[in-house]
Amino acid sequence: MAKDIFHQQVKNALIKDGWNITHDPFTIRISEAIKLQIDLAAENAIAAERGSEKIAVEIKSFIADSDISSFHTALGQYLNYCQALEEQEADRIVYLAIPVETYQDFFQLPFIQRSLKRYQVKLIIFNPELEVISEWIN
Repeated sequence: MAKDIFHQQVKNALIKDGWNITHDPFTIRISEAIKLQIDLAAENAIAAERGSEKIAVEIKSFIADSDISSFHTALGQYLNYCQALEEQEADRIVYLAIPVETYQDFFQLPFIQRSLKRYQVKLIIFNPELEVISEWIN
């Protein structure tokens, strides 16, 4: 599996944000024929009585010629990963990590906003230059 060009930047940003990277990549075997690989998995210890929060992160750069084509791919992967984790690790939340510039431009288009709302896509907005998370959108 080829890693996204921003893979290391997102990984560093999560670590800076207090997350412990547990898998790189995070593999889920659906059947003998189907194996999914999500870019990262991480845990964040919250309070002792709540245990830890677990996430899976799919990283997308949106640097291809067609943003809508990249969005189709990202949304399809996101939905597949959500379904797979519901079946195998229901306490882990899937996030789509995208660069802040992509979020400010392409992801503000009404069609994209409606899609995000319809499919309840959770986002991590990151700054690749600073290697920080700018925003979590649930």
